[in-house]
Amino acid sequence: MALIRLKDIQKSYPDGENRRNYVLRGVNMEVGKGEFAAIKGASGSGKTTLLSILGTLLVADGGSYLLDGAEMTAPGIDCRRIRNRLIGFVFQDHRLLPQYTAMENILLPTLAHSAKAGAEEIEYARRLMALTRIEKVANQYPHTLSGGEASRVAVCRALIMKPLLLLADEPTGQLDRENAGHIASLLSEVNGSLLTTIVMVTHSDETSAAAHRILTLKDGLLL
Repeated sequence: MALIRLKDIQKSYPDGENRRNYVLRGVNMEVGKGEFAAIKGASGSGKTTLLSILGTLLVADGGSYLLDGAEMTAPGIDCRRIRNRLIGFVFQDHRLLPQYTAMENILLPTLAHSAKAGAEEIEYARRLMALTRIEKVANQYPHTLSGGEASRVAVCRALIMKPLLLLADEPTGQLDRENAGHIASLLSEVNGSLLTTIVMVTHSDETSAAAHRILTLKDGLLL
């Protein structure tokens, strides 16, 4: 059963000279529940734009986007609630808040609907840290973490709300080859253990190899 259905998704931007720069020219894609899909493409090919549309951070100029059967382009849809409840994000630069410990960073998304993390959420955070093998850094601050540890904290934070969909934007882009391999393997493990659907954009052949299926974005179309 498909979690994501894209039909004829289009996106363009003004180029400053009364012309349009067409980034996505009619993207069609289906991603099944529990699938791990990677999207490859050259720099500037529109990978991040497509991921932002999937994450409801951008609205397509045209086309249809069904997420778990609901049309994301429908008028009045609460994209903020959908992002918080259904979608987790892993970014290239981690975006950890320096004033909070690793555990506190992981629990931050839970504060969108409660003033304080509950016992169940804390226990799930511990489970995620055990899954990603970073239990020992729970009380450390971001500046004391290695790049690989920070990436794992970011993955845990993205998963704390038990999202249906995890979106990863070049998650290994700032890591050395060894740690990049660890994070790619970790995403595969998360997909297998938690059955979380993952869509990852990357330019790396090695990172994309962790996915079930690899798509290529070229000339505004998915191949």
